[in-house]
Amino acid sequence: MSRPVTPSPDAALIDPAVVARLRLTIGRLYRQMVQASDRQDLTMAQLSALVKIEEHGPLRLGELAAHEGVAGPSIIRTISPLTEDGLVRRDPDPKDGRSSFVSLTPAGSKVLNQIRRDRSDFLARRAARLTDDQRAALADAIPVLELLLGD
Repeated sequence: MSRPVTPSPDAALIDPAVVARLRLTIGRLYRQMVQASDRQDLTMAQLSALVKIEEHGPLRLGELAAHEGVAGPSIIRTISPLTEDGLVRRDPDPKDGRSSFVSLTPAGSKVLNQIRRDRSDFLARRAARLTDDQRAALADAIPVLELLLGD
């Protein structure tokens, strides 16, 4: 059950009931996608770090922390289990012995690709239940949803 929320002045431009439905729907859909994946043991922070390393790596831990918007100690806590599981590798910076680079291992790439496949398969199965018009409306909504991502 959702609690009523008082919107900020900028949010008053859209019906609060619509905002609540959108928030609940996105949250529930995301949880179902996570459950559809075999790698439910990864936290959101760990998965996000893996994706950032894939996109921008190899990265210094400080650079990864900046991409993630967290402090250095937080990124170390996030990366340590990924290193132990062999999903990322830490290599010393040849120019600065106090620093290291993190990069995705082949096992890390495999895990990310499997998660993406599992989640895409889940969405494809769900979308297959829709009518042609509903699938077209869903496709038309994607650019609008992407605008919500912002910065």
